[in-house]
Amino acid sequence: MFDGLLNQLVQGVLQGGLYAMFAVGLSLSVGVMRLVNIAHGDFIVLGSFTLYSICTALGISPFLAMLIILPPAFGLGYLLQTLLFQRIVGKDILPVILVTFGLSIIIQNGLLMGYGPNPRDLNAGALETASLNLGGGVAVGVFPLLTFVSAVALIFALDRFLYRSRTGAKIRAVSDDVEAARLIGLSSRKIYATAMGLVMVTIAISACFMGVRTNFNPASGPSQLLIAFEAVVMGGLGSLWGTLWGGILIGLAQAIGARIALPWEVLSGHLLFLAVLALRPQGLMPKE
Repeated sequence: MFDGLLNQLVQGVLQGGLYAMFAVGLSLSVGVMRLVNIAHGDFIVLGSFTLYSICTALGISPFLAMLIILPPAFGLGYLLQTLLFQRIVGKDILPVILVTFGLSIIIQNGLLMGYGPNPRDLNAGALETASLNLGGGVAVGVFPLLTFVSAVALIFALDRFLYRSRTGAKIRAVSDDVEAARLIGLSSRKIYATAMGLVMVTIAISACFMGVRTNFNPASGPSQLLIAFEAVVMGGLGSLWGTLWGGILIGLAQAIGARIALPWEVLSGHLLFLAVLALRPQGLMPKE
């Protein structure tokens, strides 16, 4: 019994890595631009369908296709911020919600028209079924482990970029005080566009791992957004490492809930979110 529980908790931690990967881009956009993108989950699904089309057309692996779309993803984020989001950033929250909600509806209906309602997935071959036996009744899937390690590596790379590079210093300066940054010659328009480009890069990466890990369809976006939002809030708005812990805690809560009864799997994650929100509304690792 204990071995089974331990195995389920390990799976929950690994699942939390995928949730953190969903959330890291949202954490960056909230932390830098104070932009809560309602279409965040739909952009992830759009990325998965894009990868599906590339893999189908060229017969390549999802990971190679992911490398192909990273530069266009950055360009898409840069253009979205420059042409659309820049007009609503820093204003009342209502325009942000309305515009990003509209994008969500457009993406969902566009994907439904282009691909139909049937679920799809990305084929990673033998990697999907390979596993490692750690002993004591604990077995770890190679791909879930790779997903978790990749999530940690992605967060580490973003953290080093923000705190060890000149561009990162500019992003943090604009995030802390737009007006003060403007006085020293920093353009919030360009800085925000760069940050949104990075957000779209993280979305493309998470789209690849999500597509291999689970099925997706045009209506999958809102569920990914909910998980990402809960991980960001639980970890602390704008805290990248807090987002990782938020994702892990949701994964653990779902694992424990599934141990009790299958219907409790998803509900337990939401209940944990409400508990953290009530007891520590600033999150576990709030951004200083």
